[in-house]
Amino acid sequence: MIEILPIPAFLDNYIWLMTNGERAVVVDPGDPAPVIERLKKLNLKLDTILITHHHNDHIGGVNELVARYGAAVYAPAKESYHFAHIAVAEGDHVKLESLGCEFNVMEVPGHTLGHIAYYCSPMLFCGDTLFSCGCGRLFEGTANQLHQSLQRFASLPPETRVYCTHEYTARNIAFARGLEPHNIALQKRQEQVAKLRSGNRPSLPSSIALELETNPFLRCHTEAIRKASGAAENASPDEVFALIRNMRNHY
Repeated sequence: MIEILPIPAFLDNYIWLMTNGERAVVVDPGDPAPVIERLKKLNLKLDTILITHHHNDHIGGVNELVARYGAAVYAPAKESYHFAHIAVAEGDHVKLESLGCEFNVMEVPGHTLGHIAYYCSPMLFCGDTLFSCGCGRLFEGTANQLHQSLQRFASLPPETRVYCTHEYTARNIAFARGLEPHNIALQKRQEQVAKLRSGNRPSLPSSIALELETNPFLRCHTEAIRKASGAAENASPDEVFALIRNMRNHY
């Protein structure tokens, strides 16, 4: 059995740790200190580091962790890194021998052009492409690219567990409710997240099923989101997505 634990970092990041009780894998370690602390506390050996994209809050801890543990690093082939790594791209597989699982690599451009995600049913580590009830900003790619990347996630099995890398859920829900005030699933989710956060518990992981019900960026095909975006009646989901992504930028 694989246990997946969130390691809080910075103001709102999560570094995800996968473990079988002896060996560990971490995803996007922007800060080495909380990772080292957790590994020591649980008496774990770090085998592997998975990187989704090049932003420093996702890679800042890599050098120290590699120096300390000798971990292998996998990172996007279409991005450049200052540390030694195994470059992976669409269709590649990352076999984690110590955990007995194999991840498929998905190229999901938008937030950055080289962004990748790691999928092994029922686990999806999506970096900053998909957030709980939201999505990443467009730093390098186009709205069309990011929307198509999100559609790939939307086609995954509904039970897929979504491990996002920021605690943005409450703010994202508030924005989403402005677009869909009558979405009952969204109302319920807001109540659930408020309870979790009041107890200082993570709102993550999410699931593809929950995102399909509540995430406006996966609901651009619906009439409610189209109307809320101000798009024309014949607007495509891509056009609606671009409009609400811009709205979220200024929210």
